Amino acid sequence: MIEAPDDPALADLCEELAKRAPATDLSGDWPAEQLGLCGDAGVFRWFLPKEYGGFAWDDASVVRGYLKLSAACLTTTFVITQRTAASRRLALCENEALKDRLLPALASGESFATVGISHLTTSGRHLAKPRLAATRTDGGWRLNGVAPWATGAVAADNLVIGATVVDGEQATPDEILVAVPQETSGVTVAEPFQLVGVSASATGAINFADAFVPDEQVMAGPIEKVLSAVSRGASTGGHETSTLALGLAAAAVDFLKSEATGRDDLAEATESLSAEHAELVADLLSVARGEPACTSESLRTRANSLVLRATQASLAAAKGAGYVAGHPVGRWCREALFFMVWSCPQPVMSANLCELAGIE
Repeated sequence: MIEAPDDPALADLCEELAKRAPATDLSGDWPAEQLGLCGDAGVFRWFLPKEYGGFAWDDASVVRGYLKLSAACLTTTFVITQRTAASRRLALCENEALKDRLLPALASGESFATVGISHLTTSGRHLAKPRLAATRTDGGWRLNGVAPWATGAVAADNLVIGATVVDGEQATPDEILVAVPQETSGVTVAEPFQLVGVSASATGAINFADAFVPDEQVMAGPIEKVLSAVSRGASTGGHETSTLALGLAAAAVDFLKSEATGRDDLAEATESLSAEHAELVADLLSVARGEPACTSESLRTRANSLVLRATQASLAAAKGAGYVAGHPVGRWCREALFFMVWSCPQPVMSANLCELAGIE
């Protein structure tokens, strides 16, 4: 069991994940074996309270663990963030019976859960009709519509789903958050998208056609902004997303360092990117400790910028070999693009676009 981020066993796990990453990227196959290794190593226990079999790591320790995992295999680590988002929101809800039933198996790795909540925050918020509607019925709720973005739903035992409450044909300000077994009648997991990067994460839509969810599976709501009721330490749009970007950037910087040995032409760029990465990690840890040296928005903007530049620099250093499918630097370049779209706030996107356009 990996019980601390400086545990040598974490380095061994990351080495194994890194070995498997190229084949996973080329095949696009769900990383079941990698997730199994993480479960056996106790990774899923990092994020949960001790009363449910977790290790209750503090945020700074989680950040340090995530940095190492994402440098080894971004796909596996991204899947873990979605699994963790489901687990943490369950742990924060007030449905004690539901927590007692689901959380121990999530901590041990015996079961898998994921989230479908982006439509409550970013995806489809501009639409007049809610993407996923919840209608009150006897003993529970009926769900109709689509959760447009969910990771690993094909492998999930349970889906943590957000929906907008509808009264007749009229959407209300209220929302609910529910835990839905994947085998529920009326729930259909669509074929995953073929993504530019992290395709093996099996990210795609979940369709709901009059799916019944009993009251005992309600995690929170109906209330306005239901995610805020179960969000502490569970959001993927905050410093956690920057953490994975900096983990991927670390892989690229480490590659540059190895290539710079005996190559004077790489020395200056490598030193600059390495120093920038170290500064950003220090800022990230300050945010995780609750003593922020910068805002989460500033951190995300700079992390996005660094991961794009560091991965492209690693490709330049690798030359033609890096452009051949299967070489890690080509994969890293594609994966870096993910951070331009994954839970990317508009101010961060605007700042990144201005940098790309050369606008100060």
